[in-house]
Amino acid sequence: MRDVSILTDNKVDLEKALELLGDLSFYDETLESFLEENKTRVENIKKYKDDQNMEDYAILVHALKSDSKYLGFMELADIAYEHEMASKANNVDEVNSKFDKLMKTIDKYTELAKKYLG
Repeated sequence: MRDVSILTDNKVDLEKALELLGDLSFYDETLESFLEENKTRVENIKKYKDDQNMEDYAILVHALKSDSKYLGFMELADIAYEHEMASKANNVDEVNSKFDKLMKTIDKYTELAKKYLG
């Protein structure tokens, strides 16, 4: 049995996540998929930002937001939402100015997930 306090002590809304996903075993599967998906998603987010391709950037941060909400990563979901809105408004400056915070928050939850999954 995995130690869920690793998540809850770090403000992961596990209660909400389990409401959406049903049970811990499906949560764990979803979390593993999230980590796998992010390997390519994060690289593409960086590429689209660098290319100033706000249309595709918006699609990826929208997916990141949705996945984060399902997993109870509300801080990451909120930041991804800010990026989604900025990119949909084609506000490259706002995306660039907030990009480091997005990457640090993705890293934070990636490390947390890896620690939890063991």
